[in-house]
Amino acid sequence: MDDEGIVVDAIPDDCRLVYVTPSHQFPLGVPMSMARRVALIDCARRHDAAILEDDYDTEFRYTGRPLEPLRSLDSSGRVLYIGSFSKVLLPGLRLGFLVAPPGLRPALAKAKYLTDWHSASLTQAALAEFMDSGEFARHIRRTRREYAARREVVCRVVARELPDLRLIPSSAGLHVSAFSATPVRPMVRAARRAGVRIYTLGDFTGVRDALDGFVFGFGAIPRDRIEPGQRELRTFADSDRALT
Repeated sequence: MDDEGIVVDAIPDDCRLVYVTPSHQFPLGVPMSMARRVALIDCARRHDAAILEDDYDTEFRYTGRPLEPLRSLDSSGRVLYIGSFSKVLLPGLRLGFLVAPPGLRPALAKAKYLTDWHSASLTQAALAEFMDSGEFARHIRRTRREYAARREVVCRVVARELPDLRLIPSSAGLHVSAFSATPVRPMVRAARRAGVRIYTLGDFTGVRDALDGFVFGFGAIPRDRIEPGQRELRTFADSDRALT
């Protein structure tokens, strides 16, 4: 990864499947640039590979225009576009969707049938009615406003209370990440002693502590609890400095 998204030149020549989240890379949050999108599709075409595009939180974009999916650039049938309703509604629905090139649809349908026959028909019908009625779109607008307000609190408090952190620019999603100018493990240990779990960037990399930083999720936290929680992070940092 770099500031433009996945580094296409680093993909091995024998790779046959590339899994990407181009609209909002997890956990850093950067979107894939147009140049990288074109390069990735060209790479897949040259190496006879497929691209799995997971557009997992595209509904929650707070600034600028919505990003076109990678699949909209694909004219060679290389991109499979997937998403789910877990974040916009609730994980318990266990419903998602997949837009696949025509040549892959028979095999995918058989794989789905062998896995679990089909998803619950009643749940699908209820969701379809919810969408057709317009209530789904209204729900998205309401939740986007709420999550935008939570995100604003996270960014404001990090800037004020945690000067060692530098927020990574991001305009979408249900989390905000930040690089740390100092090692994060001491703060993590201090938090653990107090019974608090903190997610670091290292928790989401192949090599732990390869990146010093934190991931602040706000999807399931009421707005009025965000600021007190982040202030407590400052106490963990201060207490660890006192111990050292």
